[in-house]
Amino acid sequence: MDYSNLLNSRLFSGLSSKELSQCLETLGSFERSFHKDEIILHAGDKTSMIGMVISGSVTIESNDVWGNCTVLSHVGAGQYFAETYALLGAVMLVDVRANEDCRILFCNIRNILDSSQKSSSWKEKLLQNILIISSQKNLALSGRSFYTSPKSCRSRLLSYLNAIALQTGSREFDIPFNRQQLADYLNLERTNMSKELSHMRDEGLIEFRKSHFKLL
Repeated sequence: MDYSNLLNSRLFSGLSSKELSQCLETLGSFERSFHKDEIILHAGDKTSMIGMVISGSVTIESNDVWGNCTVLSHVGAGQYFAETYALLGAVMLVDVRANEDCRILFCNIRNILDSSQKSSSWKEKLLQNILIISSQKNLALSGRSFYTSPKSCRSRLLSYLNAIALQTGSREFDIPFNRQQLADYLNLERTNMSKELSHMRDEGLIEFRKSHFKLL
């Protein structure tokens, strides 16, 4: 495991190499690889593990009993998932799916709440980092509500693409979704969304190829 890369991550920010080593041991950390479309965590389960994406990416999905899928977020390399469920011990309401072949670092985050564990210098830092990560996740989820609030397909697309342009500081960027995932994320029907994207391109509003977009 490459400690230097982990020290640069949000979760372990502020820890020394020695503290990181102690932290990983206390949290029972381990790596596991997953293939594309493999379910990493299932809705209905409980987990004590926070997952950090080492390579590849995953999607957080809500799948109902009728087969409807809503993509809630995309988690790329260096990002995290399941931290709130892990800390609270709550039943998961979402599935975590491998968006591509990926490697995940799992950490039993509930170990830092174990009163039998002796006090360590890194615990307070880790809890502060988890709070920041959780706050960032809440901001991202509120952003999705902002994108899906407009009624028309075009308005949702423009709202999302404009937000990505602001976040990246560029009018040309890659989005983390394929067409079906983007439709699910924006709560749109894929065929209608694809037609609207073509209309927007024909009208000179955007250019795109696969997941690469340019706002004109």
